[in-house]
Amino acid sequence: MAKVTLRYWAALRAAAGIPEEVVDAGTLAEALAAARSAHSGSPRFAAVLDICAVVVDGTPAGSRDPAGIVLHDGSAVELLPPFAGGSSPDR
Repeated sequence: MAKVTLRYWAALRAAAGIPEEVVDAGTLAEALAAARSAHSGSPRFAAVLDICAVVVDGTPAGSRDPAGIVLHDGSAVELLPPFAGGSSPDR
């Protein structure tokens, strides 16, 4: 397992009550599961996490399978909820 920093932005930061945390994870899927577990008492956190864009070490995860995105010691995962005034790229 790698030590990975999860950085929370905007509404997700507010729901978590912290700007970032370090979790043990080997893949992005494991890191997201660790975040859900750490904040399982906050339905708002789970709802916002579900709509976040994810950037791993400066590269957007896009629609790739989180289980296939390998993380390393020191990896940074940015979790970015939609911002006000933005729109979905599908529109």
